[in-house]
Amino acid sequence: MIRHTILKMLQQHPGEFVSGEEISSALGVTRSAVWKGVDALRRQGYDIESRTRLGYRLTAAPDILSEADLSARISTAVIGRQIVCLKTVDSTNNYAKQAALANAPDGLVIIADQQTGGRGRNGRAFQSPPGKGLYLTALLRPDAAPEDVLPVTALAAVAACNAVARTAGVRPGIKWTNDLVLQGKKLTGILTELGVEGESGRVQYVIVGIGINVNHRREDFSAEVAEVATSLRMVLDRPVSRAALAAALIEELDQLYAALGGSLTAALDAYRRDCVTLGRQVRITGSGPERTAQAVAIDDAFGLVVRTPEGTLETVRSGEVSVRGLYGYV
Repeated sequence: MIRHTILKMLQQHPGEFVSGEEISSALGVTRSAVWKGVDALRRQGYDIESRTRLGYRLTAAPDILSEADLSARISTAVIGRQIVCLKTVDSTNNYAKQAALANAPDGLVIIADQQTGGRGRNGRAFQSPPGKGLYLTALLRPDAAPEDVLPVTALAAVAACNAVARTAGVRPGIKWTNDLVLQGKKLTGILTELGVEGESGRVQYVIVGIGINVNHRREDFSAEVAEVATSLRMVLDRPVSRAALAAALIEELDQLYAALGGSLTAALDAYRRDCVTLGRQVRITGSGPERTAQAVAIDDAFGLVVRTPEGTLETVRSGEVSVRGLYGYV
């Protein structure tokens, strides 16, 4: 659409005027059509200044999650080439799964302003009130065996850390394997789901769902969740642009997706640096008998290496790991 291209051109020249003649020539439309496109953007909440003989300049943008705005912000190879933004959905992961079965392309991104049935691991609910958080799912179609995509959740955690740091200026820690934490409370949850072809045993799709608490206030969480959750706004005492964060996250996911199947050294180094689980007492459930141990390392496949009270080293690759000092575990 014309207004989408106009928006992209204005965003590519921050603080500068772009002439109406340049825009009309690039789009192959009349100056009147350009004016109508600008007017449509203004009605969506974009503040666009116009001056005779200078053209148009974008001075402010609303914090909305739209395909046009995000496409104008990002530069990626695979992830984000197609973006679907929804006002409300039960779960972006559910939507992505249905899209995958309908032959949606590799790199499709689904974003919702609200989830009515957001999900976390082990069937937990992920509270997703409207206009507060970033609820994003990427659909991946790697040509790989299931064991080759096991690092995806860890890679998504690194991507989310990078995106938050880029956008908000604060770097979260990673609680093994899939939570981001700030000031000892949960900021982000990641849920990865996998589809495998029955005949070949190859990966059919990987769905990576990431929910980030962005502009929540304490009252936006239920009483129970408020004890263990936080948001960027609560930590920074200021709002954070969800659109800017979404664009940064898409770009970071795209870069790490390119590394899947190749060298993961840089991602491993980042994960180990940011992992707040290391050096702490943990409680392990859901993979064998419940037990406590000391977290000592992340192995080359992103497994958590722990030392039992008897001194034995064990690598945890599944189950639930609670960290002493986080989420009420004392």
